[in-house]
Amino acid sequence: FGWDSSFKGHQAAREDYNNSGWDKGHMAPAGDFRWDSTAMDETFYLTNVCPQNETFNKKDWQFLEKKVLQWAQDYGKAWVVTGPLIGENKYGTIGENEVVVPDAFFKAVMINRKGKYYSIAFVLQNDSSHQYLQDCALTVNELEEETGLNFFYNLDDSYEEKVEDQLRLQDWGLNY
Repeated sequence: FGWDSSFKGHQAAREDYNNSGWDKGHMAPAGDFRWDSTAMDETFYLTNVCPQNETFNKKDWQFLEKKVLQWAQDYGKAWVVTGPLIGENKYGTIGENEVVVPDAFFKAVMINRKGKYYSIAFVLQNDSSHQYLQDCALTVNELEEETGLNFFYNLDDSYEEKVEDQLRLQDWGLNY
């Protein structure tokens, strides 16, 4: 993990994570960039990681990352937006650079299946408790309301609202 020289703002240092008890959790997973060695290397910039609970990073978060990759492979591509949620800032900060430890993380996903768009979002808590994806799922509209962000704004607005307001777990193989 290293410094992102193209980023001109304040950023974390490797030392901030030393003995902190927190993993460097990828936002864009390295495995999703196997198609290009430079792109893959860039996933190891400190601008692409956030402090994550070790168990969460290696289990539930990794499981979700693998699911999203599988959906991308199944449908040819997937549009994914990922990020941290600070919320109450219950974990504080780590290191000299005071890197904020997120309370939770989100992913918003959209796919196109035979000309029709489908979307789903997830919020997972940044802790060691096991979380089932179907219990963490919400509509993209709900996530947009929580974050104040507009994720898939390139779709026509009338269609975007319909797609982002759906939550059909069976469309994603999560109805178990």
